[in-house]
Amino acid sequence: MLFNSLAFLVFLPIAFGLYWIAPSKFRWIVLLLVSYYFYMAASPRYVLLLLATSLIVWLASLVVDRADKEDVRFRKGILAVTLVLCFGILVFFKYYNFTASSITEFLKLFSFNIEPHLLNLLMPVGISFYTFQSASYLLDVYSGKSKPQKSFARFALYVSFFPQIIAGPIGRTNELMPQLEKERKFDYDMAVEGLRMMLWGYFKKLVISDALAKYVDLIYGNVPYYFGMTFIMASVMYTFQIYCDFSGYSDIAIGTARLFNIELMQNFKSPYFSRSVREFWSRWHISLSTWFRDYVYIPLGGSRKGTFRKNVNLFITMLVSGLWHGANWTFVFWGGLHGIYQIIEGFFRDRTGKRKQKESGESRVSIIFHWLLTFALIDIAWIFFRADSISDALFIMTHLHNGVIFHFADAWKKMTVDMLITTMGLWKLFAAIVVLMVYDFFSLKHDIPKEMSRWKLPLRWLIYISVTVLMIVNKLHGGTTQQFIYFNF
Repeated sequence: MLFNSLAFLVFLPIAFGLYWIAPSKFRWIVLLLVSYYFYMAASPRYVLLLLATSLIVWLASLVVDRADKEDVRFRKGILAVTLVLCFGILVFFKYYNFTASSITEFLKLFSFNIEPHLLNLLMPVGISFYTFQSASYLLDVYSGKSKPQKSFARFALYVSFFPQIIAGPIGRTNELMPQLEKERKFDYDMAVEGLRMMLWGYFKKLVISDALAKYVDLIYGNVPYYFGMTFIMASVMYTFQIYCDFSGYSDIAIGTARLFNIELMQNFKSPYFSRSVREFWSRWHISLSTWFRDYVYIPLGGSRKGTFRKNVNLFITMLVSGLWHGANWTFVFWGGLHGIYQIIEGFFRDRTGKRKQKESGESRVSIIFHWLLTFALIDIAWIFFRADSISDALFIMTHLHNGVIFHFADAWKKMTVDMLITTMGLWKLFAAIVVLMVYDFFSLKHDIPKEMSRWKLPLRWLIYISVTVLMIVNKLHGGTTQQFIYFNF
């Protein structure tokens, strides 16, 4: 069940009503039932896999917690077997065909012509997210950071909580579990803030992301036929498309959870205002980037063993992060590119004393320069993320400049013809992106959904109605409903 489907618009009020009319001590049971219904509506074939993963991790956490703390080998054995089993399921469904194809392509280099044995697998919805959430829970129990949940049903709710199970944010034990254990009381202000977040999330998804998608898909689906300004515009469009798509999903998820008086962690924090790639990753998909920091980068040694080892750990972490996003070498290349960016940044930061410079303040010119440079680097990396293959991405990279510098007017005209877009259409998209960036700019220092409660009532309702009407008009006048990008991850 997608957030942008009619089914969800029917499901949510029913779930909300059932939850709050139920006796307070039984509300978590209602939430568990509606969460499993929500998942079954999206992936009915694999609901037993979700249940099995939850049961395995829950049992392992109890065994690890009750085992003698001195029996390190036994506890590590249980931890290792459980993680291998959980991640093995993920790898099988998500990466089996990719691995088989990659091996056979590699063998062909040595004249071994073997046809890969591929399986007709349908990847379980949300498996990457609930596997990571379950794994972090077990690791937290093992390390003593969290106590195990004694009730399997409550743990099953922790894993399957419907606003986040499909595409996050990835919950953390000490933040989410206590909220699911306590009896919740209806909080009007929190619910209203949640609705505002949902409205903003739907605006980003339906008005910006879906509108950009048709132009991006056209160009990236036929790469050899285009060049120059067409590629530049398509890459910039995708930069905003994926941001509005995924951050829009996160806003809807966080807003939905607030309707049930549950707070999920912030997943995006105005990432395109970052002045370094490292800062970008502290603002982009925060639940995932912090997961990799805590459970991959730091266990590898983090920055504790010298600069060279730190850079190796960083590069490995980013490669794994790239692979997590999908079974394609384009994602691995994207992750590796971000790793290289950060290694180079670290080199210059150490050489120029960037930390001291920030403490004394940066000039406005320096701030703008670093912001634009960071945006350009991120935009280039997104080309590899979106392209269907490495060869397509390299074709785009080597043809970006064609006809742009000396024939800009002709290049612009060709771009509009290639993308089947009018000047008015471009201005509408530009205006929507400006609204997005202005909102994100003020979000750097303000919690806008919360602060709106202090605005005058007529102004608030003018905004609500205007945004709603805009989404409806956009839908009626050729707007298309696109599946959320991270739905596949």
